[in-house]
Amino acid sequence: MIKTEFKVESMSCGHCAKAITEAVGALPGVANVAVDLATKSVMVEYDPNEADMDKIKAEIEEMGYNVCTDSV
Repeated sequence: MIKTEFKVESMSCGHCAKAITEAVGALPGVANVAVDLATKSVMVEYDPNEADMDKIKAEIEEMGYNVCTDSV
């Protein structure tokens, strides 16, 4: 499993956190999603054989959020 932190500057509320958690969590290979509104970050744990960091980022961006990434 790989953990990647996505900085999502445009998140502002619980609805944002829930929407991102549900959408990213539904992607194949994603094991865990943790959203922290205070730091505007989304930590995603995923299996690199099934999921792809670019696809996860694209999923968040398709929802209208701006994303940066930092591998952990």
